[in-house]
Amino acid sequence: MMETKLGLKENWKQFGLLVIVNAFVGGMVGLERSIIPQLAETEFGISSKSAILSFIVAFGITKAIANYFTGKLANRIGRRNLLIIGWLLALPIPFVIIYANNWSWIIFANILLGISQGLTWSSTVVMKMDLVGEKQRGLAMGINEFAGYLAVGIVAFLTGFIAQNYGVRPYPFYIGIVIAVLGFLLTIIWVKDTKTHVSQEAKNSTITNAENVFMTTTFTDKTLSSVTQAGLVNNLNDGMIWGLLPILLLQLKLNNQNIGIITAIYPTFWGIGQLFTGKMSDIYSKKKMLFWGMFLQGIAIILLIFAKDFYFLAILSAFLGIGTALVYPTFLSTIAQATNPNQRAESIGTFRLWRDLGYAFGAIISGITADIFGIQYAILLIGVITICSSVIIQIRMPDLKN
Repeated sequence: MMETKLGLKENWKQFGLLVIVNAFVGGMVGLERSIIPQLAETEFGISSKSAILSFIVAFGITKAIANYFTGKLANRIGRRNLLIIGWLLALPIPFVIIYANNWSWIIFANILLGISQGLTWSSTVVMKMDLVGEKQRGLAMGINEFAGYLAVGIVAFLTGFIAQNYGVRPYPFYIGIVIAVLGFLLTIIWVKDTKTHVSQEAKNSTITNAENVFMTTTFTDKTLSSVTQAGLVNNLNDGMIWGLLPILLLQLKLNNQNIGIITAIYPTFWGIGQLFTGKMSDIYSKKKMLFWGMFLQGIAIILLIFAKDFYFLAILSAFLGIGTALVYPTFLSTIAQATNPNQRAESIGTFRLWRDLGYAFGAIISGITADIFGIQYAILLIGVITICSSVIIQIRMPDLKN
């Protein structure tokens, strides 16, 4: 029997395969990124911002719960098996959206998408951490999130382009059928479980097990709870951007293609940036990266209120992506550094539970605020909340040694 070794170089084939799989996972989210809010208004006649954003609420809550149970069940059922189940749930999603004749079917598709994303993305994150060991986690998470969010950006652009030229349905969603089938086949045929890598790393870990992983990650540990609140706020602002930015751009009279470009710039910078910021989190202060990333996001969001032309909006979208790139792989590498390997999956699952509940909170808060006071006030509120999160990082979180 071959000895299990940890490291990126030692496990590059499985790691590379999981990067490709995660790109397909990200593509399933990109499928909806630029056109679902338009679908609500143009095909279903929904004008209420809260009602439009209901699809993000459904996605956020179900993904958050799926994240938590993926973490809880990872050691019991196996990472690979959870990844397979996630892809099975993804297969019908494009068909449901294509043939939906009322908004409730779009909500149902997003419930499926949320569960699928929770299972697939969480599994690939944990499996990559299992493979690389402690020294290259930031780099591993940077590559992982780069692949996922670059795919979000590319597919968001493609669906916007296709919608501009061929209509909002059905053609943009044919991409989703191809993605789901390829992701499922790659997983079934080539992906292997990583439980032996976890056992190998646990032998040398000096971090004690927490009595209650949920409470430790959420409240009691200063490092883990600081990261968790920032993760929630990060996705709270992402939920607002997802739902309200396309509507804001429509109000500014931009066409579908330009809306697709602006909504794609943000996740593309987010994705590409993580190739650099992931490695940076292995070398530089994680606390400083988290503070400046959240602060930059907050400033970029507030400035959206004053943007009127395409180029200014594109620049702000880029800065928002850079800010998010600074924090996203750093969240995960910090959680991994501060937990025992045997509890890593559950701690990450707890973090991702709160982080992705941010989608739902962001959609609800920004939707209600937009309906009562207008989109500009909703954007301002979310920007201020994001800056407050950066202050919490600065005050509460200890500075970890790499």
